[in-house]
Amino acid sequence: MIIDSIELTNFRNHAKYAFTFSNDTSLILGENGCGKTSVLEAIYILTRGKSFRATDQEIIKRGTDYYRIILRYKNGEQTTVTYDGKTKTFVILDKKTKRLPKKYKYPVVLFLPSDLNLISHSPGRRREYFDRLFSQLDENYSDSLSRYEKALKQRNELLKKENVTKDMLFSWNIILSKYGTDLNRFRKTFVQDINSKLTNTYRSISKNQDSIELDYKSELSNMTDNQYLQKLENGFQKDFYLGHTTIGVHRDDYIFLFNHKVANGSASRGETRSIILALKFIEAQMLTSKLNQKPIILLDDVFSELDETRRRSLIDNFKNNQVIITSVELID
Repeated sequence: MIIDSIELTNFRNHAKYAFTFSNDTSLILGENGCGKTSVLEAIYILTRGKSFRATDQEIIKRGTDYYRIILRYKNGEQTTVTYDGKTKTFVILDKKTKRLPKKYKYPVVLFLPSDLNLISHSPGRRREYFDRLFSQLDENYSDSLSRYEKALKQRNELLKKENVTKDMLFSWNIILSKYGTDLNRFRKTFVQDINSKLTNTYRSISKNQDSIELDYKSELSNMTDNQYLQKLENGFQKDFYLGHTTIGVHRDDYIFLFNHKVANGSASRGETRSIILALKFIEAQMLTSKLNQKPIILLDDVFSELDETRRRSLIDNFKNNQVIITSVELID
């Protein structure tokens, strides 16, 4: 699927905005703060169903009470979303729905400047990054993650109550143990797939013999549902004292290894950039292979952070995809 054009109304700082894309590479040029990233965010909402950085209420242009996006594809199809301050409504082929249907979701590789710091970011930021990728690769992962996060929120709210008892948490413990083990299993499988490609892809960029590995860290690996449940039950006193759930896959982490050492500290700035580029290339490969569709590539002002060699590698690897780039300067 190739995007043809987009129209924004009351979206972020755009009262009205329209852009027509080419079939291969499009450049959105402008100064910082002019709303370039907002265009990529709007594309993401209508290809994935929700923003990658904010709630709908935060997106509405100040002083207005709704936003609307219209996304048109080269084959003549069109998707529209409107948020009126309370309800988000998608319209596809004259049919209204509150969520973007699975068959109208389209794979996207999103490359933000902050991704270049993924190796040194917090565990939470890395979980968020891989959750976004894994949710695209498998709808069951997305469903398990949603159910887990809702149950975790409910359990944490109960833990803040003075009169909470162990029995009051049991039903939430059951849900967390079920979907937590599901998420753990998915994550291990996807990380194994990434690792099967990571070193060779990195070497194709760096032109050396360094080795790269992604180490998935989880205190709950290889546990059954019942073992996971027992961990939650045994941790009640600590959780009650701290007021939140201290055990679970929401505490997992992904550690990058550079020549068998933790990359954060052992890899140079250029080497970490090459690792992230390799990860992005693998992300596109996995989405294409799993979903049998070439993802749309959204590059948000990352060219200014890369040297000429890495810029060329980025262009060459995505030459067969539709690529939409934002930048503050013209790109050769």
